[in-house]
Amino acid sequence: MFTFWFLIIGALFVVMALMGTTLKRLPLTTAIIYMAVGFVLGTSVLGVLPVDPMKDSALLERVTEIAVLISLFTAGLKLRTPLREGRWKLPLRLAFGSMTLTVAMMALAGAFLLHLPLGAAILLGAILAPTDPVLASDVQMEHPGDRDRLRFSLTGEAGLNDGTTFPFVMLGLGLLGLHPLGEFGWRWLAVDVGWAVLGGLTIGGVLGTLVGRLVIYLRREHQEAVGQDDFLVLGLITLSYGTALWLHTYGFLAVFAAALAVRRIEMQHTGEQPAEEIASMARAGAEHEIATNPQKAPAYMTETALAFNEQLERIVELGMVLLLGAMLSQHYLLVEALWFVPLLLLVIRPVATGLGLIGSRTSRVQRRLIGWFGIRGIGSLYYLSYALQHGLLPDLAHRLTSLTLAVVVVSIIVHGLSVTSLMHRYGTWQERDRADASRQMEGGGSN
Repeated sequence: MFTFWFLIIGALFVVMALMGTTLKRLPLTTAIIYMAVGFVLGTSVLGVLPVDPMKDSALLERVTEIAVLISLFTAGLKLRTPLREGRWKLPLRLAFGSMTLTVAMMALAGAFLLHLPLGAAILLGAILAPTDPVLASDVQMEHPGDRDRLRFSLTGEAGLNDGTTFPFVMLGLGLLGLHPLGEFGWRWLAVDVGWAVLGGLTIGGVLGTLVGRLVIYLRREHQEAVGQDDFLVLGLITLSYGTALWLHTYGFLAVFAAALAVRRIEMQHTGEQPAEEIASMARAGAEHEIATNPQKAPAYMTETALAFNEQLERIVELGMVLLLGAMLSQHYLLVEALWFVPLLLLVIRPVATGLGLIGSRTSRVQRRLIGWFGIRGIGSLYYLSYALQHGLLPDLAHRLTSLTLAVVVVSIIVHGLSVTSLMHRYGTWQERDRADASRQMEGGGSN
């Protein structure tokens, strides 16, 4: 069996490396391929990868936790925009406002259409509300210099709402009697909402700043701490997450904030200079010289950390989606999913984002694409596993598991099949829009 897994994983890596450029031209994503392979290996077909989301929820919670942490740090490093800039209003609106509306509408659907207890309905909404940072790379920022409003909004939303949905998870568990809420909900408001959110962001921001500045100081002043950026990434992720959990705050927000803090240090030293140019210089050679250069050291640190994390993210995606495919079986098929999944993807998500973006500077095309690309994935599997580990009743656990798997699978397929064509059309629209703006400026100048 051990030899078999070497063969399977090795073959997948080689095939995906050879097909990388081809897949970019096809209406297909790597996640769809991984999920199909996992399904064949799972209990429904070959049975060599027997994974059950309920029986193996403890293991699933840990592996999905790691996957989300890596992707959150990657998302934070990509967001090379000062926090004071107005562009941050869009992801904040989506991660707080639209996400809350999504939970509320899904809770109503769960209570009145699925006839779930109120706590379970809120819990289902919280599990499925956050968009996924792991599987949404095709619609997120392509590089830190990407100024596109659509990609920035989706990247920032995915980075933030994997933490901002946690209070609703705790509320749902509390209403089911599985988590203390306090009299009139005071503990939930004070601890689960106030302290856990603000504390997580603060812890991550402080640790990211301290570690980042320490590394830059050692490299600039003493030509030390060079060549271990992979350890730096893993160390900062685990340090931020561990500290946040130790202090009873949300670790996902801490990791995202730590990445933003590291990027902020780079921007303070580099300014508008494209950081990716420095990374390409480093890859061409003279690593030590660039890493210790007073002007280039901060950019080198962030870009090499981002490059390592992106590679790690691809490996994690393969493992996680293989497991997802292996979990699929007739045991978790529910007739309710036939209308519930379209309700979420085609009605609730677009309505929630549309309301959340009222008055923003996004175009109609951008609002429609933001409403469509609310990809659900590994984050939802983590929250599901987290809830299962808190002692849900078997019947309720089965229903939530079945609906979550249905949403994630359908999201991977329909979003994966549509992302290439839609983003290509969006790029064409952007080019045409820029050309029209340029002609208008030239016409105004000639007058």
